[in-house]
Amino acid sequence: MASTHLQSSNQARTATASAWIGSALEYYDYFIYAQAAALVFPQLFFPSQDGRVAIAASLATYGVGYLARPVGAFVLGRRGDTHGRKNLLLTCMFMMGLSTLAVGLLPTFAQVGFAAPILLVILRLIQGFAVAGEISGSSSLVLEHAPLGRRGYFASYAMQGVTAGQVFAAAIFMPLAYYLPEKQFLAWGWRVPFLLSVLVLVAGYVIRRKVSETPAFVDEAQHRQIPASPVKEALRDGWRDIVRIAAIALIAVILAVTSIFGAAYAVQPAYGIGLSKGFFLWIPLLANLTAMFFIPFAGSLSDRWGRRPLIIFGALASGLLSYAYLYAISLHNAMLAIVIAIVMWGVVYQCFNAVYPSFMPELFPTRIRVTAMAIGQNIGTAITAILPAFIAAAVPPGTQHIPLIVGTITLTVCSIGALGAWTARETYRLPVNALGQRDASPISQEEYDSLRTDTRRKKTASNVPV
Repeated sequence: MASTHLQSSNQARTATASAWIGSALEYYDYFIYAQAAALVFPQLFFPSQDGRVAIAASLATYGVGYLARPVGAFVLGRRGDTHGRKNLLLTCMFMMGLSTLAVGLLPTFAQVGFAAPILLVILRLIQGFAVAGEISGSSSLVLEHAPLGRRGYFASYAMQGVTAGQVFAAAIFMPLAYYLPEKQFLAWGWRVPFLLSVLVLVAGYVIRRKVSETPAFVDEAQHRQIPASPVKEALRDGWRDIVRIAAIALIAVILAVTSIFGAAYAVQPAYGIGLSKGFFLWIPLLANLTAMFFIPFAGSLSDRWGRRPLIIFGALASGLLSYAYLYAISLHNAMLAIVIAIVMWGVVYQCFNAVYPSFMPELFPTRIRVTAMAIGQNIGTAITAILPAFIAAAVPPGTQHIPLIVGTITLTVCSIGALGAWTARETYRLPVNALGQRDASPISQEEYDSLRTDTRRKKTASNVPV
């Protein structure tokens, strides 16, 4: 019995480490584009005498990547449910790594004219397509290895990996933006983070090829229960929960407002705030460093209190804090903006961000889990991602009361996400073989607490992190 528990714990630990490292590497690629879209792409790929046009066009390319995500969700989600979680994650990583490397090699508008922004948009579409399967695949991988009572804790590490990728992205851009003269940064400095993605690709492949497929998927394959059309089944049997998680995914508007529109609002000359690019890059770095420590704690809290309460709190509280964050930028007070961002993004928002990787896949059975989560989550995220460009067009430079207008939009979107979580059923006390069954009954709180205690006791005896 002890040997079985040790093997199970080691599998959960290995899957969690793979999800963490793979997500960190892949989202490093994704978020260096986000930084460049706010800081340099308006000047290099969308030159215009009207700074408002350049900003809106550059942020639109960021949103284009998210528009490709629903398409990627249908294709890659199906692959995860028919070919396995491991196969899916390797596919996503190669597509992301190669497209990111190519961005670093692109000529600018000054060199090739309109071909430059066209190629940039194509590569961004490939990035968006590739990343569509990452979170649903890695979340399912970890969830299906983790013990009951600790699924929220283990699954949260997938998002800690995403957060680490954002830290790496900011850490690479910061010294380049801060120490290089602006002329050199615009000439070649911005390319360095993209070219480094080749190292990311090699490291990620070495790590992910060693991962074992999940017992749940292997069992389905052995019993010939793999669905011929998981997309069709997901839309037929799980459409209500797909709609719910699409609504819940809208809470990611906090990230878009903070790191994309907030960055443009703070540093682009047309808005007249004038915060330095290097200094403003401290916001994603410090907020994400804080989040890295808080995420496992929030995931563990969801194993004790349930998924829904934390998601609802994270949505509404971070939506309210967006007013204060944007107001601090309008005051030209970078230090205050950093402090508020750390609280909003690094702590409060993580009550949603750390919990959804366990909550969303728990709403579906194994046979359609990756597909259904990928479709819902990526549709919701795609909607939030076009908001920076929409906001930039709705509140162009010179608009009065920008913090009030953008804060209200943000809180409204977050409230829709909170409503989605409120209408969903709770999942944290359901065994893995009962997930996705509408009539399934959770185990009693007493039995659940006993299982958690027993898991911790065995963890101590075997000296395996659980």
